[in-house]
Amino acid sequence: MSSFEQLGIRAEILLALQELGFETPTPVQEKAIPHLLGSDRDVVALAQTGTGKTAAFGIPLLERLDPQERTVQALVLAPTRELCVQITKDLERFAAHLPGVRCVPVYGGANIREQIRAIQRGANVVVATPGRLIDLIDRGAIDLGRVRTAVLDEADEMLNMGFQEDLTTILERTPEDKRTWLFSATMSGEVRRIAKNYMREADEIGVGGTGKANTAIEHRYTVVMMRDRYLALKRFVDVEPDLFGIVFCRTKQDTQELAENLTRDGYNADAIHGDLSQQQRDRVMERYRSKTLQLLIATDVAARGIDVSNVSHVIHFDLPGEVESYTHRSGRTGRAGKTGVSLSIIGSKDVFKIRNLERQLKTHFTYTRVPGGAEICERQLLTLIGKIKEVEVDEEGISRFMDAVELDLAGFTREELIKRVVSLEFNRFLEQYRDARDLNVDLARKDHNPRERREKTEFTRATGEMRPMFINLGTADGFDKGRMLGYLCGITGLTNQHIGKILLKDMYSFVDIDAKHFDEVLGHFRNANYKGRKVRVDEGTGGPRGDRPQHKPVGAHPGKHRYQKARY
Repeated sequence: MSSFEQLGIRAEILLALQELGFETPTPVQEKAIPHLLGSDRDVVALAQTGTGKTAAFGIPLLERLDPQERTVQALVLAPTRELCVQITKDLERFAAHLPGVRCVPVYGGANIREQIRAIQRGANVVVATPGRLIDLIDRGAIDLGRVRTAVLDEADEMLNMGFQEDLTTILERTPEDKRTWLFSATMSGEVRRIAKNYMREADEIGVGGTGKANTAIEHRYTVVMMRDRYLALKRFVDVEPDLFGIVFCRTKQDTQELAENLTRDGYNADAIHGDLSQQQRDRVMERYRSKTLQLLIATDVAARGIDVSNVSHVIHFDLPGEVESYTHRSGRTGRAGKTGVSLSIIGSKDVFKIRNLERQLKTHFTYTRVPGGAEICERQLLTLIGKIKEVEVDEEGISRFMDAVELDLAGFTREELIKRVVSLEFNRFLEQYRDARDLNVDLARKDHNPRERREKTEFTRATGEMRPMFINLGTADGFDKGRMLGYLCGITGLTNQHIGKILLKDMYSFVDIDAKHFDEVLGHFRNANYKGRKVRVDEGTGGPRGDRPQHKPVGAHPGKHRYQKARY
């Protein structure tokens, strides 16, 4: 007898769970399912993201449905369309052997008329985002007067996203004697107010303690110069060839730029954020679920509801402002009894944020060094050898070609063949990391003192070892000095010790470059593009030091980047 059978679940749902491969209930399922099946009281359940909350409320919800009644009997509210779709799919799988159960997802970005028709065909479960459900209520397209069970999933996030008024409007349209189940990762003041105002003496179910981190997740952090975060990210990806992760950025623009840079550098990455259409979001998520993408670059809001199995790493390219956001981010990994890694790539000024997270989450963050070139090359080589050993040989398929292959390779010894096979895949990493510098910031070392770094740069500039470079990007393209420095370091791989003063103009800039690396920098920009247009670089005769540009723009239109010699 399986553990789920001991929870009192009906045979039809048990059969569906068996077919889905469910064997042992998670702690939240083990606590919540019997309680929700056996009690008519309202319930507040606190459990971390990724602990199986959908089954915890979905199974009791389905148990209490009357499939013969073609009215909305159960309402599930979720913060995002991705989570809305995911909950609907899960409920449909759990109800595979329950004839008459119809679940309809309702969310923005999809055709509202089709959603209305689906409800009119007899939906008895509606899974909705608050905004779209309000639209349906205003149109008179849905009747919530027969709702018996209302579920607020990830209630803390719905409140963080500003849905409090919508929740009030929706819950006021439901019967007073309904049962309300509130599921949340945190018990914030807003969540407590919702529970107080709209729930009747609710029972509270807690799993793992409020505010504690998921013990299945290993929390790590690394400290680098802020301009080196991108290089550090690539190294962590390279040292873990089987990494399958989500990278979090603060803004929509940052996610898009990071995804474009990673794609340009040969990584399988794409972005998901609020500016994408529903069709674009679905296409990105389909690629990620099928693991065609290795890295999904996301904002906090866009990532809510992403339920993808086997996510090995969550990487915080920008730390979130709230501990709740960190908890929800990290919850994308370490799901369904598996372990995961939550890695924060930070500058030295953000170390105090890690200490605050340790204190609030009551867990330990492990300091991790950015891997060096030798470590990356060794790991890549061992992975390649492992793939060669495990590859399945299609004897019949390749037999017709083997005579020609053996003839062509007859002149090589066994050792030469091994070296060539390895080098075919391995040369890129050898070349990239042959002279790779150490990206780690040792907070105890004096040479990381900002004042000493400035003095060293000023000395280099004063000795005449810098050459001014012209670039056709400026403030009109959204650059300030910090963004320009980060952009140049990301393209060239240099550090601020090789980049001097930066003079920004509207449509062009001048940057002092270490003379030893000047030609190398020009080479990096040979085929560079920025937001769809070609980046031009050249040597400037004046540059930042003289504030006298060699080129100046022709024409008043800010979108035209044509230049001519200027006489002074």
